[in-house]
Amino acid sequence: MSATAQNETRTAYYERIARQHLAPLWESLHALVVSSPQPKALPSIWKYAQIRDLVMQAGSVISAAEAVRRVLVMENPGLPGKSAVTPNLYAGLQLILPGEIAPSHRHTQSALRFIVEGKGAWTAVNGERTTMHPGDFIITPSWTWHDHGNPSLEEGGEPVVWLDGLDIPLVAHLDASFAENYPEDTQPISRPEGDSLARYGSNMLPVRHEVTDPTSPIFSYPYERSREALDTLYRHGDLDPWDGVKLRYVNPATGGWPMPTIATFMQFLPKGFRGKTYRSTDATVYCVVEGKGTAHIGDTEFAFAPHDVFVAPSWLPVRLDADEDSVLFSYSDRPVLAALNLLRESRT
Repeated sequence: MSATAQNETRTAYYERIARQHLAPLWESLHALVVSSPQPKALPSIWKYAQIRDLVMQAGSVISAAEAVRRVLVMENPGLPGKSAVTPNLYAGLQLILPGEIAPSHRHTQSALRFIVEGKGAWTAVNGERTTMHPGDFIITPSWTWHDHGNPSLEEGGEPVVWLDGLDIPLVAHLDASFAENYPEDTQPISRPEGDSLARYGSNMLPVRHEVTDPTSPIFSYPYERSREALDTLYRHGDLDPWDGVKLRYVNPATGGWPMPTIATFMQFLPKGFRGKTYRSTDATVYCVVEGKGTAHIGDTEFAFAPHDVFVAPSWLPVRLDADEDSVLFSYSDRPVLAALNLLRESRT
């Protein structure tokens, strides 16, 4: 059979199987099973000094109550229109002004809040409030009621901005998205502030505590504790050539991740640190807490400064340098990849 006749035979065959909603694997196998990850997400950075005014201007465009959540979504340029910073993760900057309430709701997506700027606002999770301070890491677990509020100007309130990180794209891909609004703007407060930290945050647990939920029973991890731990380890010489001093946040009841789909980390890079190159199949979002330096991601270089947010897609080489003592918060989809035995790492 000639090449032309063979092509015509195949074309006719493909048309027949298409009518039965079938497709030939051999035509797409090379694109489906590849030799290494081919991320569509791109290395990207959002310079806080350049976008801060836009975040603040949102306060005059729409109220927190009307918006439900007044957030500017960080859309990865490689994933346009998907409200995603990586294929599995979402990132956005949320603003709450003095005297405002972001009304209570719950959803199947797990969420984190990393406080970027301002203090004194609060978030409530399942009957307990915590006051926000810059550098604090706060979680709102899947299907838990949560609302946010800010004291009035007369009470000392000031604009507060935090980084939202959620597994929205992952949950949407799994067709498992549910949400519900609370009948009131705020939920009833049934426990005093600091209750969960006292019960679970001092290397102790209530004597009859039973683990029934993979999510951490602590929902607020204060920055002062994290910073102190990094400083202590650095003074003792515990410096990794790739990560500097890096710690992961944990669920104190299990030793696992604070949330089952999102890993969170805090690391310290001393002035003059020049990291070695690493890569991993988990895509990572970084938020700069303190300091300045350079992130080398693939063939791209980003100069970072306080409050900047940048993203390293899956399997791209990453190297971090610090021109000043620097602290970086980060989160990734590592728990999902680890659970599916898809986590791969390389250090060079």
